Amino acid sequence: MKKGLIIALALLVAAGAAYKLMFSGNPAPEVQLTSLTGAATSTSALKGKVVLVNFWATSCPGCVEEMPEIKKLHQDYGGKGLNVLAVAMSYDPPNYVQNFVAKNQLPFFVALDPQGATAKAFGDIQLAPTTFLIDKQGNIIKRYVGVMNFPEVRKLIEQHL
Repeated sequence: MKKGLIIALALLVAAGAAYKLMFSGNPAPEVQLTSLTGAATSTSALKGKVVLVNFWATSCPGCVEEMPEIKKLHQDYGGKGLNVLAVAMSYDPPNYVQNFVAKNQLPFFVALDPQGATAKAFGDIQLAPTTFLIDKQGNIIKRYVGVMNFPEVRKLIEQHL
């Protein structure tokens, strides 16, 4: 009985910590980004907008799979206040990224992260795709590791626009 109570208490504490991490309005880190076209932005400059930050690589099957859906998110919600930032992982060769962006006509902000500073600022991202949805106040709403649940993402974007 005592062992079961200790396990239940430990699970409750772990669930509470997980809930706090996921829903406490953790502020997004302050990062400066430059797009492939030379445009500059930062997370603080995007306050007042809902922001989707997607860490991806051209060699990542899940990343390639979700890019058309991310493009649709941009097309559907970009005019309503959504900003999409696609951050190529540091190991992705710049010419591969540029070719992928041109071939797929990605209309949103695509940045290289050659030193991995942006990935490190967001919690030392190692796995792609990893995506963050950030609210208008600059707080992380949701983090996805792997291909996103797009119906859920759409619902969250609509709630926060």
